[in-house]
Amino acid sequence: MLSNFNNSLELLEVIQKEQLYNELLIQLRKDFELANVPIKFPSDVAPQELKSIIHEKIYFLIVERFQDYLNLLYVVDISEQEVKKIVPSDVVDISAEVSFLLLKREWQKVWYRSKYST
Repeated sequence: MLSNFNNSLELLEVIQKEQLYNELLIQLRKDFELANVPIKFPSDVAPQELKSIIHEKIYFLIVERFQDYLNLLYVVDISEQEVKKIVPSDVVDISAEVSFLLLKREWQKVWYRSKYST
């Protein structure tokens, strides 16, 4: 079920309850690979750890490899309007917000595929 979430951990808890967490991990790996952004996490990664890994990766991309960051946003299909809504502050907060947007978008892909696949 798609609904409004307040933060990444809340979102990941719902994904686990719906038993789509492994599919989310597969989708994350796929899209990061398509964007040529290497990311590594074990198949049994805990939600809190996954959130941290993605947050660190987004932070690194914003600070060190901005073009790769933009490419990842494009591949994942994060709305430019959503990114523009983020209140400018420090890079740590911005990367946390972008990580949340990324997880929400990946969750949408997984949820729709699960709901409407035959």
